[in-house]
Amino acid sequence: MFEQPGVLLTLIAFLAVIGPLVTVHELGHYWVARWCGVHSETFSIGFGRRIFGWRDKHGTEWKIGWLPLGGYVQFLGDRDAVSQPSEDWQNLPQSDRDRSFPGQPVWKRAAIVFAGPLTNFLFAILIFAGFAMSYGISSTPPVIGSVVAGSAAADARLQPGDRIISIDGRAMTNFQDIPMTVAHTLGEPLALEVERGGERMAMTLAPRMIEETDRFGNESRRAVIGILAGEPVFTTLGPVAAVRHGLDQTWAIVRQTGEVLGQLLLGDRSVKDMGGPLQIAQASGQMASLGPDALIAFTALISINLGFINLLPLPMLDGGHLLFYAYEAVRRKPASQQVQEWAFRFGFVAIVTLMLVVTFNDLGRFGLWDGIARLIG
Repeated sequence: MFEQPGVLLTLIAFLAVIGPLVTVHELGHYWVARWCGVHSETFSIGFGRRIFGWRDKHGTEWKIGWLPLGGYVQFLGDRDAVSQPSEDWQNLPQSDRDRSFPGQPVWKRAAIVFAGPLTNFLFAILIFAGFAMSYGISSTPPVIGSVVAGSAAADARLQPGDRIISIDGRAMTNFQDIPMTVAHTLGEPLALEVERGGERMAMTLAPRMIEETDRFGNESRRAVIGILAGEPVFTTLGPVAAVRHGLDQTWAIVRQTGEVLGQLLLGDRSVKDMGGPLQIAQASGQMASLGPDALIAFTALISINLGFINLLPLPMLDGGHLLFYAYEAVRRKPASQQVQEWAFRFGFVAIVTLMLVVTFNDLGRFGLWDGIARLIG
């Protein structure tokens, strides 16, 4: 087992992950806004009092806040950092109204908002593509090399040499697709299409849940069916194929994240499985201790999650704005100011509650609550 990285390495690694991802996200908003002719008054990485900053020739104030857990772009006509229109934006001179955010047609506002999460996905795609061109990808065929005795695969009488064609209708193009598809199913029965001796057959098996402890002592649960690959095969990709691979990897992670979210909402997965900034910081330090490649790959994963979370239809998040813009596009008029005010209050409460829950979970993983219980006992 590896030793846990020190506090300094963890802090540096966390900032090395979060800083670029927040910057990339906000740059997506910023550049599309520039393309749409919208003036950005403030570009902030982090919240709170400014540590340092400058103003560029376009009149945008660029600054670094003391709390590096987010960021924002505030456009002309915004009342605050979540793009609520200011009360007096309609009183601006016509030249300023034309380059204000509220003065844009709904499709431009939607494009500006969507650009942030989209840029996070593109960033992850480029990272995966870079790895594919530099190191190659696993192209081991989805053919069983061996079956673990006593496993779900053994009970289903899968055999070495069987090719897994699909799982629950999802095509398996290489062996790595199999554990990625199975891992988050919580042991629910899966429908497999298998090819054996040139013939195809359908079968159902229920994965087994296993508990694992990684080299850093982190415990996790995942579903497995109990098969191992044959001889590994790696293929180096050219630029076009690498980008396509990056797109496939990003979509697979988005799909898995959506499945996990659905399990949480339906109560099939405990909220204790949710992690927050403290867990991300801990994992950042652990990945950094494994080397730059591990940290960069982890950054891609967090970038995808950041893009996904921001698209959730919660007021204050990008997805909440897009939901209001969709309403405006259909009804040909925006939702009333009162409705938007209450929605954003709800969104604020929901996000604060979520942060409290994940922080509580993070502190529990660090042993704080057990330590307090021992002191009290």
